[in-house]
Amino acid sequence: MKQMMRWKFAMLVALGLCGLGPVSAVWAEADRLPEPVAAALKRHGFPTRGLSLYVQEIGQDEPVLSIAANQPRFPASTIKLLTTLAALEELTPAWRWKTEAYVTQPVRDGRLAGDLYIKGYGDPYLVIEHFWRLLRALRAAGLETIDGNLVLDQSHFAREAGDAADFDNQPLRAYNVLPNALLVNFQAVNFRFIPQLSVQRVQIIADPLPANVELENRVVLADAVCRGWAHRLGMKVRHEKDRTRVVFSGTYDAGCGNNELFRVVSEPAPYILGLFRLLWTELGGRFAGDVREATVPAEATLFHTSYSPPLADIVRSINKYSNNVMARQLLLTLGAEKAGTPGTTDKGIQAVSEWLKRRNLIFPELVLENGAGLSREETISARHLGQVLLAGWRSPYMPEFISSLPLAAMDGTLRRRFNSGALEGQMHLKTGSLNDVRSVAGYVLDRAGRRVVVVCLHNQARADTAAGEAVQEAVLQWVHERP
Repeated sequence: MKQMMRWKFAMLVALGLCGLGPVSAVWAEADRLPEPVAAALKRHGFPTRGLSLYVQEIGQDEPVLSIAANQPRFPASTIKLLTTLAALEELTPAWRWKTEAYVTQPVRDGRLAGDLYIKGYGDPYLVIEHFWRLLRALRAAGLETIDGNLVLDQSHFAREAGDAADFDNQPLRAYNVLPNALLVNFQAVNFRFIPQLSVQRVQIIADPLPANVELENRVVLADAVCRGWAHRLGMKVRHEKDRTRVVFSGTYDAGCGNNELFRVVSEPAPYILGLFRLLWTELGGRFAGDVREATVPAEATLFHTSYSPPLADIVRSINKYSNNVMARQLLLTLGAEKAGTPGTTDKGIQAVSEWLKRRNLIFPELVLENGAGLSREETISARHLGQVLLAGWRSPYMPEFISSLPLAAMDGTLRRRFNSGALEGQMHLKTGSLNDVRSVAGYVLDRAGRRVVVVCLHNQARADTAAGEAVQEAVLQWVHERP
């Protein structure tokens, strides 16, 4: 029933029938659009009804601009602003995740005559370097040979219903990875394509290549200009007993140069097993066992604990690079910390809701699904997303929050935008995009030296194209140059 209510609400929003005021009010507000924004909409063939704007100067009581600002919209990844600010204030910027290793038998002469347990607590950034450091610490503590199996304890998060294909039927895409208490390297493999004309081949490098994954390269190199490097490539993943075979086929144009593709090729347990075998062998260890999932027994002994970077660094990675997987991990962590284990999405949503209430931020139109924006259910109004940004400015952790946002023309998702004009380096903005959705929200330093909160939520056919980006840039240019 809850899911159905969310779906119905999202459909009403998409059709422009659900808002905090009558639809006619949206049309009335459209007359007050700044001329450059209205011109951009007209030039690219957009109606006004799909655009919501909210602009407020820091320190002022009333907004400079409010266009359809109460209308619920799909925010895409700009909803991460709410998730990350709530987490910073609830957990503090110095908060860290831990990952623990347990044994049920004593380690004698470097040998463990039993299983090695690894328990995860939701670390969103247990990348291969950090996982290697964890295993190196085990070797430094004297462990060399493991006679038993590798046992993964995922109990800190509940196993929730859902599938990686649910959002867009693309289960191999790294952004669709589902939360796990022990999530290693985002469960992904980075495939790098390097054309080599001298030998008429395309080299494919997998990093990492788990020990139980094999790569088969059938790609043909074409001595041609680039016509889109990925669209003529084929990729198949075949699971064969205890091994996985990844087969690339098709044609690759030499003119495309080097490129990379992040993909998920196996489920969490076999992926971690393959990575563990690879790294443990490189570290001089011995292991011939298998993998299973179970909780750590009560009689087990803690052998080692590793810690993540502080939350402030994690939030920076989430917002700078719009990492959906990390945002979802953060939401479940927030739920586990505030409502007890196991962490669930609902507990995380409740924690965010309670944070809003304590700050007297009442958002009746807000719908959260996963806190990352990879959703056709999550909705918020431009006004209330603007209030989140204003709360961020007043937060004791304001420096950590604002510095986590991409800086125009310099880093993150904005590193290739606004690099030829006055906006370069003048804006900290979180971007978002889905099919027919384009959003941006953050802080602009205008030419008069005033800091301004800006929210632009555009839900319209083609909003995610270059035309939608042009409208967005007209908004930001107007904010920067206004009298």
